[in-house]
Amino acid sequence: MSHFDPLYSVAGLFVGLLVGLTGVGGGSLMTPLLVILFGFHPATAVGTDLLYAAATKTAGTAVHGWRGTVDWRIVRRLALGSIPATLLTLAALAIAKDRAQNVGGLISIVLGAALVLTGIATLFRERIVQALSASFSGIDGSRIAGWTVALGAVLGVLVSLTSVGAGALGMTALLVLYPRSPVSRLVGSDIAHAVPLTLIAGIGHWSMGEVDFGLLGALLLGSIPGIILASLIASRVSDRVLAPVLAVTLTVVGIRLLV
Repeated sequence: MSHFDPLYSVAGLFVGLLVGLTGVGGGSLMTPLLVILFGFHPATAVGTDLLYAAATKTAGTAVHGWRGTVDWRIVRRLALGSIPATLLTLAALAIAKDRAQNVGGLISIVLGAALVLTGIATLFRERIVQALSASFSGIDGSRIAGWTVALGAVLGVLVSLTSVGAGALGMTALLVLYPRSPVSRLVGSDIAHAVPLTLIAGIGHWSMGEVDFGLLGALLLGSIPGIILASLIASRVSDRVLAPVLAVTLTVVGIRLLV
């Protein structure tokens, strides 16, 4: 367990503000900060961030559930794919660790690629949705269900390896698959699905000794006030300003991790 460092809470505050303002998952921001800025091992950064996400998104799910903005059918479909994929990915990581393979290097590469994809999805979300939603609008319900399960499986692998994917990537795909659903219900469904996904993945990393609870507490100490503050001022800040800045930042960080 690391010693308490106020800079960890400052990082949590920064990420909490951006998540509250943009809606993009904290993993896209927190994990690369822990790896690049603070020098944590990629596996420790991912494991700690997963439990951090599970704690914060549980509160978000409670709010969305109370407001009726969760489509539990979509959540079940996503979980049907993500939970088995998460368990298989964790098992593969444990085997690789036992064989002393370079798990950190693999995580850095996958994390970098996931961040670049997240940056693209954030910057061009509207164009991607407009281009693809028409193709999916005429597909029957059973095929949409199958695509949703497949999406869950992809997210399970990505989130277990990098803690990135459930936010911008998952939401972009859901907007394509369910163009007639209200955006608020898709956001609530995405957040609700992230709770069991990040919790199971986080517990798996914890069992491998890859969670720093001192760091986790410091991050939550900063992020909770940040999210509250951002929710109060979000309506005054234009997404047209924030989304491009965030997208470019994620892309640059992703390329940095890849090279």
